[in-house]
Amino acid sequence: MSTLIIEPNLPRPDDFYQTLTDLHRDLSDEQSMDVNARLILLLSNHIGDQAVLEQAMAIAREHIPAAE
Repeated sequence: MSTLIIEPNLPRPDDFYQTLTDLHRDLSDEQSMDVNARLILLLSNHIGDQAVLEQAMAIAREHIPAAE
């Protein structure tokens, strides 16, 4: 079983962040959510490890309060 890498692992994180921000430029909120969902599914398929994906989802959900 693989483990999710949570330490910094991108050689140029600022460049990646800029590219990610550019991806959403000029999109409506709905289009932005759609592109995020497509990106998540593409990267999940690439990772291909259910345990790693579940670990990532759990970490992503931490500290997010439940909707009232």
